Amino acid sequence: MATLVFLEHHGSELLKGGLGVLSKAASLGDDVSGIVIGSGVRGLADEAGKFGAARVYVADDAQLEAPLPQPRVDVLAQLVRDKGADTILFANSVLAADTAAGLAARLDAGLNWDLVDIARNDGKLVGTRPALQDSVYVEVGWTSQPRIALFRTGSFDPVASGGAAETEDVPVQLEDFSTGARMVEQAHAESEGPSIEEADVVVAGGRGLGGPENFTLVEGLAKALGGAVGATRAVVDAGWYPYSTQVGQTGKTVSPKLYVACGISGAIQHKVGMQGSGVIVAINKDPNAPIFDFSDLGVVGDVHQIVPKLTELVEQRKGQ
Repeated sequence: MATLVFLEHHGSELLKGGLGVLSKAASLGDDVSGIVIGSGVRGLADEAGKFGAARVYVADDAQLEAPLPQPRVDVLAQLVRDKGADTILFANSVLAADTAAGLAARLDAGLNWDLVDIARNDGKLVGTRPALQDSVYVEVGWTSQPRIALFRTGSFDPVASGGAAETEDVPVQLEDFSTGARMVEQAHAESEGPSIEEADVVVAGGRGLGGPENFTLVEGLAKALGGAVGATRAVVDAGWYPYSTQVGQTGKTVSPKLYVACGISGAIQHKVGMQGSGVIVAINKDPNAPIFDFSDLGVVGDVHQIVPKLTELVEQRKGQ
């Protein structure tokens, strides 16, 4: 089976999500290719080969510089028709979601959304997706080809296999209507650490911090751990912290190796955005807070006392 993985990039780096999907696809034993689309992106092909791609298609053109979905749909649709890929995989992002949906419409293909796993069962590909506010997992499939899948953020870790990929340039022929939109302005949130979607560690704060001024505690611990800062919807709605950090049903879904919840009660809307984390540590003065029901480690106490001490201990350990 021929599988194609959409490899999104930011600047000169391929995003971890796409590399994780690439590694997963390679583990299934398929003939796996990656595709990098953009302007000045030829140098990214070698990295993809290290994570399981047998070949990497490169669509490098000035018309593809802006991260707009429609031109990417054009490139992908033509490549699928020319090369015969029967499965196209995406790691979730705003661009990937728009592109996957557009490609499904263009190819009249089935799209399974928000998957967290994929496997082969009796020779057929089967996806796993959360349902009912992530309280259960269901298996889903496709009734026709090509199959398109969009995976939840952090579903797979990149696994370097040390291989090398063949590189092949693909022609860029855009439909007239695909060039009608243009990027007017693009801004990136300033952050000293990794993005919340890519971070291995996320330290998040809730209303239990007491006020926006106390988010310095969360920021300090996140910096000490080399992680990113997250926030609950209540905090964002109150204007304490920017929406770009919101974790939950109406924010971002994260799956770090470590998630530290500071002063967060654990409402279901927040839970669905972080329960896929490897280890969840909760700090809350209320012993009956719902978050303790799904935490790996719970600390009952005042975040204003515990978090500074924890940050101090982490810094001491790093200095040894």
